[in-house]
Amino acid sequence: MTDFYEQLAAAYVRGMRPDIGSTADPAEMFAQARAAGLKLHRFKRTMDLPRVRAVLGILRGVAPESLIDFGTGRGVFLWPLLDAFPHLPVTAVERDERRLGHLEAVRRGGVERLAVASGDADALPFEAGSFDVATVLEVLEHQHDPLPMAREAVRLARRFVIASVPSKPDDNPEHVQLFTRETLKALLMQAGARSVTVEYVLGHMIGVSRVCPT
Repeated sequence: MTDFYEQLAAAYVRGMRPDIGSTADPAEMFAQARAAGLKLHRFKRTMDLPRVRAVLGILRGVAPESLIDFGTGRGVFLWPLLDAFPHLPVTAVERDERRLGHLEAVRRGGVERLAVASGDADALPFEAGSFDVATVLEVLEHQHDPLPMAREAVRLARRFVIASVPSKPDDNPEHVQLFTRETLKALLMQAGARSVTVEYVLGHMIGVSRVCPT
């Protein structure tokens, strides 16, 4: 499984099926997991996606002490994040019950630095500044009103909010917002950021917001 995040996939198997997860040989464990109907494709490596690579590069420069990820989804960003930052405490926020179950299984299977939070991402049960960095990746374009989520990200972050959105129209019917550099920057500033820089990667924009005094 060289094309997969093997340690995370193994944790998922242990969390979902402890009887299979106790198998010593990884190849046999994954074969048994597939035979049992567990879908391991969600752990396929996504480091080569330009937006993922760009965000991880930004985070290496920021060196976060803790991170909250809004709208984690199927883990396109979460798995490479956990792989690239093996000691970083991460809280994943997700509303979909099925995906929450997958995230909980990874935590239960041994990735104890992963916490999972359910609920509306515009009103989370954490104190202001609870996390060093907040990421809002490929989520804002799904919001009919993205300002409450952006405000919550700024509220919870001590230093930076990193947001990514598509930079051009696509055929995803769930995308109800199309941002420009100016509107993305304006949204993050209205949410309370002190400064915002926006850069382009293939088909996407990444906004880096500083939320602490310069």
